[in-house]
Amino acid sequence: MQAARAVLELGIVVERRRGTTRWADWLWRPVEVVVGLPQTSEWRLLVEGEGWTRWLAGTLALELHRKETADYRLALSAEPPQLYVVLRASADDERPWQPFLVTASPFEAQIYAEPGDAIVEAVPMPEPVIAFVQDFVDRHHVDEPFYKRRRKAADAPPDAASEFVALAPGEQKW
Repeated sequence: MQAARAVLELGIVVERRRGTTRWADWLWRPVEVVVGLPQTSEWRLLVEGEGWTRWLAGTLALELHRKETADYRLALSAEPPQLYVVLRASADDERPWQPFLVTASPFEAQIYAEPGDAIVEAVPMPEPVIAFVQDFVDRHHVDEPFYKRRRKAADAPPDAASEFVALAPGEQKW
């Protein structure tokens, strides 16, 4: 039996840019993921320019699960294919945001974006990661039938159950 999950370590690159409003001195956001780095939680300065710096902020594991392959197909279909990086607030004044999660599921990323206490950004998926995710999807994806609820008849008793009907591929859903 094939493994139901796969893991790939990715380096997280975070950019700090001078703020353009009076409410924020600095803006932080993830901008890139890098394949093939040794696992670390230490920050390392990569490059800097006038008003901005880019840091390798550590590594995180990209975990793929066989039940989420439909989500991964959506991320792969974006132009360019995307990963989603979540940064959470930290107590460190110099580095107020820490990498928390990297995922190929836009729906998992949305869960962290909704409360508003994290930074969630889509970053381009590098070619080796595209191959890794595509291979996982090819091995594990199973199309799920779409079930549409058929309304009960107008003369049906109030406690009668609705019917659910599986639609054939290509059949109109609505």
